[in-house]
Parts: sequence; structure tokens; C-alpha cells
Amino acid sequence: MSLSPPPGDRLDQLLDDLETASKIPAKRRQTSIKPTVEKTTSLLYDRGALPDDLIRLVDLLTQHNHLDQASLSAITRNLYPLGKVSDEVLLRIVGALGHGHLKPSFPLQSLFLKWLVMVYHLLQNPTILSQTYAVLFNLLDSAAIRPQLCHLLALITRRKHVRPFRIQTILALSRQTGGDPNLTGLLRVFKNYYPEIIVGDITKGRAAAFKHPDVQWRERLNEIQQQHFDRHEDDGTRNGFAVSHALGRRLKGARALIPNVHTLHAHETSVTLEEFDSAEGFVNSLEKIEMPSQLVAVLADPLLQKFLLLRPSQEASQRISNWLMACVGDVASGDTDPSFLLDMVEVIRDYVLSTKELSPVLMEFLQSFLQTWNGLDKRDIVLETLSYLPLLDFTELSPLFTLLQSKLLNNTPQSQLALLTFYTLLLNNWTTRLLSRPASSLPSQPVTSIPSLLTHVNPLCLTLSQSSPSVSTSLAILDFYTATGRIYSSPILLLHIPIAIPPPLLVYNLAFSPSLTVLSRLCSILTVYKIAWETVITKKTSPQQQQRKPSQEEWSQINIFNGFLMDICNNLWRGRAFALAPTSDPGSPDANARGCRIPKSLVPVLDSYLRDLDDDLKLETVFGLSYNPVLCLQSIKFVRGLEEKEMKKGGLLVRHAGPVTQQSLVRLTGRGGVRLSWQEYRAGVLGWLEGEEVGQGGLPELMYNTMKNLMGARRGTEGGGGSSFSSLA
Repeated sequence: MSLSPPPGDRLDQLLDDLETASKIPAKRRQTSIKPTVEKTTSLLYDRGALPDDLIRLVDLLTQHNHLDQASLSAITRNLYPLGKVSDEVLLRIVGALGHGHLKPSFPLQSLFLKWLVMVYHLLQNPTILSQTYAVLFNLLDSAAIRPQLCHLLALITRRKHVRPFRIQTILALSRQTGGDPNLTGLLRVFKNYYPEIIVGDITKGRAAAFKHPDVQWRERLNEIQQQHFDRHEDDGTRNGFAVSHALGRRLKGARALIPNVHTLHAHETSVTLEEFDSAEGFVNSLEKIEMPSQLVAVLADPLLQKFLLLRPSQEASQRISNWLMACVGDVASGDTDPSFLLDMVEVIRDYVLSTKELSPVLMEFLQSFLQTWNGLDKRDIVLETLSYLPLLDFTELSPLFTLLQSKLLNNTPQSQLALLTFYTLLLNNWTTRLLSRPASSLPSQPVTSIPSLLTHVNPLCLTLSQSSPSVSTSLAILDFYTATGRIYSSPILLLHIPIAIPPPLLVYNLAFSPSLTVLSRLCSILTVYKIAWETVITKKTSPQQQQRKPSQEEWSQINIFNGFLMDICNNLWRGRAFALAPTSDPGSPDANARGCRIPKSLVPVLDSYLRDLDDDLKLETVFGLSYNPVLCLQSIKFVRGLEEKEMKKGGLLVRHAGPVTQQSLVRLTGRGGVRLSWQEYRAGVLGWLEGEEVGQGGLPELMYNTMKNLMGARRGTEGGGGSSFSSLA
């Protein structure tokens, strides 16, 4: 897509006026050209020059014309390119250098060379400048442009350019000029490529440092290019296959210290990342690309991230690690403010969000960072970064988890919730990573770390449910177990990952939540677990069916799972709340019941309390559909909906006062109310709960997968009112 000029005054119109005026001697012009030059420089400073306008400006500057020296210099100083600097522009400027009456003046040539140094990172093809090395080198005898020329040569010099005759030329010029610092600096660059060459004591003299010629100009260039990027970021002009050259300006804190991608010591057969602006060129030259000088730029540069992903290198990892650990060392020694590390973590967070991976190098840095972290500053960013920890053996991760918990937990529910959110994100990321892998690679993965993590997090969830028994806390806990459900609902993952259940006490705490959403989500999670258990323990029906044998630890959990599953069904559906398995009858329908693990002596006390309140209340049924605090409203709404339909038909004499019981439905029918059996009522409430208006399908899902007669009702084989419980064998 071509670049378009910003709204407002058009630069091309001003260039038309300048080109016309440049052909007319100053004395013959009817109007002064100075206002046009001022408008042009102002527009260039504000908006920069598009590629086509840049070519016209360079032609104006390099070709002999009648514009005065001050005007040409002003335009050159404000020559801010908006995009890449084309080969055409580069060659025209190089061609304008040197001696000759048609050449620009030497002060203007020095500005050209200075400009080339400042836009070197924007050259569309830096190798073109390398190909003109001989032309540029032969201009070193021009004292007026030597400082800028030496700087440019130092920037583009590669091993192939260092030749004995060039060394001799520099030595001779240095003797003639009395040790010119610029020549000495260039000679040092030569010696860096060939340390063995003997040049005497010249390199020991004062040498130019070749610093950036104009830092303020570079900052303004970055601002203009970023403004242009912001205007065009949605038009597809950036494809992610070009290095970013404005990191230092756009980023704050530690980000400002992340260097740009720059390759200083490429050799003749290599290419650099800075040369690419398309995916095709990048892929075709992948094996020839030279490693950049500052690899830590990978934390902020997308193209370098792609490069190291496709061409991983142990040396590169070590160099990045050394840089990061040096940052930690600076903070530890007091040379750098501790907030610097927090800024670095934010940079790393952006990096791992892009790559979806936390490398061992970054893990090492984060572990060192946690030693100095106070557990509060930028907590969300730190935890989000750590949530991309790789799936390793749990013994390797356990020390880091212990360190994190020691820093994060401060005896408040808020810190516990933050830790739980981290574990939920971590588990989701692990699951996504496993699901994206080929099934054949799963046996080689340390998948046993997942049940180990669940066992590790279970006490945290139980503590939270007791210390902060709010609906929001319960939902956060259920988020974690929903993440486990993603694993156990995948047949491929279930073949390799052992099942670990939540603590029974936690299940009971959530089952008695005052929120219908909490109860519904809990039932959905238990349904996933039940289906997973059935998949694991059911015998194969064909030789081709893949199945694993449950571990001994899994078998020990089945009775526990059956216990709280039956207790929930007893409370919500079967009218046997807090029933206990009879010790004398192992074949009893309540064989797995645990009475929600409340003391047996407490059951008659609770029942007596309820009967004192109302003779119709019974402990066995008070948590069913009609009386349960979170279900009673939806249950009576279902009945009201049926009554509204009957009223429209004109056949309803009396409405149900509620709550609904078997006896009340019989009496209601005899008095002219809605005709509804107990079985139809309960099945109807389940349908109402999973309908669009309520959207709480967890309880119906659990009942249809647990109660045998309801399973038949859904398949249309028998009536839906029984209470036979389907436990795990």
C-alpha cells in the first residue's frame, strides 16, 4: 500500500515552487523564495518527507541550481524521511560528493554525510552503501568533509573492506594531518577486524568516538516516524518483517535501555536483519543472517524474535542471560534503582505474550528478581509473566512456587486470590500448549506435573473458601477447576494425565453457596470429572480403543468422589439430605453417602430445629428444588409459567401458593389448578434451568449424567422421576 501525505499543506506544491525558482537567478525572481523555503522546512520538521518527495528534495539539493547556500542547508537539516531511504536517494547523494564546480559546496556535502550517518538505519539496502566504499574512501583527502566521512566509513566498514593499501593510505594521511582523531578512529575500526596488523603508535593517540551527530535530530525523526506509524498502523503497511528502530523513544524506564537491532560486524557473505522489509526476503536469507550485536533487543523487536525462534542458538541465549543478570547485579549492588527490574519484567511480559514461551534464560532472571521483589509492586504483571512457565517436572518448579508464595502471601484473601489466579493462568497455558502438540509427543512430556499442581493448589482453594466465603471468591475457585475440566474433557490428554479431584470439604462449601451460578458451575465441573472417571475405568469395547489403566492413587479417589457426588444428589434431587451409608447393608442405594461429612449426632438436632420453625419442613427435603434457597425462585417461576399458559386458555381455577411438594401437586389438581405430576415438575424445572432465560445448565447436566432414570428420560426410554444413583464402580 502506498503512503499518503497527511492532511493540510501539500509538500509537493511547495516543491514545485522551489524547483521553478531554482532555475531562475535570484536577481531575476519577481518574489523572494525565502518564505517558500521556510514553509518547506517547517512542513518537513512537522511531518517529514514521503519517499517520492524525498527524491525530489535530494535532486534539488544535489544538482547545480540558483538556490542560495543558506536555503539548501536549511532544507538538508530538516530532511526527515518518513519511510525507508531508497537506493536512488543514496546513490544521488554519494554521486554529489567530491570536487568539481558542478558539485555542491563542501559545507553542504558535510551535511549530506552527516545525514547519511543519521539515517543509516533507514537505508532500504545498506549493501549499496557498502558497494560505494571505494568511492567514499578515495574522498578522505578532502579535509572539509573528512570528519563526517570517517564516521560514515566506520559505520559501513566490514572485514572485506580492510585492505593493506587502505591502511597505508590512512597512515599516510594521519602523518600529513598530525594525527587527525577521525583518521585514528577509523584506523581503530580497521584494527578491530585484523588485530594482528602493525600500525605503530598511531592508534594510541586521540581518536574520534564517532558518537551520534545530532541526538535531538534523531529524537525528532523518531517522533515523526511514530506519528506516521500511528496514522497507518491499521492499513497493513507493517507486516512484522522489519526491525523496529524507535524503541528507545517509544519505551519508558527499562524499555528505553533495550537497544535497537544493529549488526556491527557482518562479513561479506552475510546479511543483516536491518536489510529486510518483507517475509519473503527474510525466509530466503534465513541461514545467511548475521547475529545482531545486541541480542537483548529480542525482548522488544518482533523480527529478532522470529529469527531466534527459527534459528535458536545457545550462544545467543547466554548473551541475553548475561545482560539480564548484569541488570540484577546492578540493582543488588545499589548502582541501579530497584524499579528498573520492575520495568524489565514489564518488557519481558510483553515478550512472552508475543512468543507464548518463557525460556530458561528468562526463568533464571525472574527467579533472581523474585529474591528482591516485595510481592506488591506490579503484581499483576509479574504473575502474568510467570504464568508462561514451561511444563517441567514438578520438582523443578516447586522451589519457584515456594519462593513466589513466600513473597506474595501476606495473610490476606486478596494475596491468596492473586496466587490462585496465577495458578489458573498457568494451568490454562499448559493445557493450550499440550493440546497444540501432536498426540505422539505427549508421553515424553512431564504431564504428571499437572495432577501435582492440582494437589498443590487444593489447600489454597480450601483455605480461600473458608477465609473469604464470598461469591466472587467461589467463582475464582471454580475458574481454577474449570481449567482442570479442560484437561479431563480431552480424550487425548486423559490418556496420559492422572485425575486429581478437589477436596471433599471444598466441594461441600461450594455446594451450599448462596449463589445459583456457583452451584451450577460446580455441578458442571463434577459432571466433567464423572465422565472422565467413566472413560478411564470403563473396559474397552474394541481392540482399537485406546485406554490407560487407572493408577492406585486414582482408585483410592473414586470412593471419595462417589461420596460427595451422592451427597449432592441426595440433597438436591433424592430427598435424602445428609444421609449416611448404612454399615450393615453394603448394597444399599446410599452405600456411598457420607452425609456431607457433618457429625451424625448433628442431623437430628438440625431436623428438630426445622420442625420447630414449620411442621412441614423436613431436613431430608429442605435442600431440594422447591425449598433450596438458590433454586426455589426458579422452581416456582417454572410453575408460574405453566399457570400463565393455562390462564390464557381459561381453564385455571387456582394457582399454586408454593413451595411445590408431591402432596401439594395432588391437592392442586383436585382444586382445579395446573395438572402436573411430581416427576413432570422436577423434569420441567431442570429444563427451565438450562433454558435461555436462566442459562444455568450445570445442575441438569449433572442429574442427567448421574441419575439412572433421568439418563433414560433424556434418551426417551423411560420416565424421568426415579432416584436410582449411578455411581462409579
